[in-house]
Amino acid sequence: MIRRAAGLFVLLWILGGMAFIYFNSQNLAQAPLPILGSVGSFALTNQQSQIFNQSQLDGKVWIANFIFTHCAGPCPMMSAVMRRFTEQLADEEKVRFVSFSVDPVRDTPEKLRQYGEKYHADPEKWFFLTGDRDKIYDLALSRFRLAVGDAKPEMRSPHTILHSTKFTLVDSKGRIRGYYDSGEPFQLKALVRDAKRLTWEGSHDA
Repeated sequence: MIRRAAGLFVLLWILGGMAFIYFNSQNLAQAPLPILGSVGSFALTNQQSQIFNQSQLDGKVWIANFIFTHCAGPCPMMSAVMRRFTEQLADEEKVRFVSFSVDPVRDTPEKLRQYGEKYHADPEKWFFLTGDRDKIYDLALSRFRLAVGDAKPEMRSPHTILHSTKFTLVDSKGRIRGYYDSGEPFQLKALVRDAKRLTWEGSHDA
């Protein structure tokens, strides 16, 4: 009898612990995403040679990255991942995708249009932006708080540009809500999940 009671106690203790872990994990999953900054205003040119500014993203949740078309390193991989995002979030009408060129001198709108076609980018949802180099660098460094800069000639070719390989999630109010490592599958899954969550939250705001 005593053994049976002790066994029942242990079982209840285990079940209670499992329930505690489960409900706490659910609460953590629902914890608000942090607000890490604000993108603010900008005016650049898209792959269709049209002026593109931040107001065109108002009310939209968007995923951003920084690339350049002749990049032989991480950019093709990042663009392929962004392409997957467009497929995974195809049913989310309020999600957009933005790729800023960190080599705007060579990445003309036409060059970006051709690059976008390579990744089957919908120009109404995935925007490739170019413009003044200093403005784009300031946008990366001061607004997104991501690294960008020219590599030293002795390190690589003189035209190599070093830049962050992270994706940034921005909410419908232009606020940065997360950074995600492009080389970490778990973080990429989290990005898709968080984008859907922000879209749902935005649609239910009072």
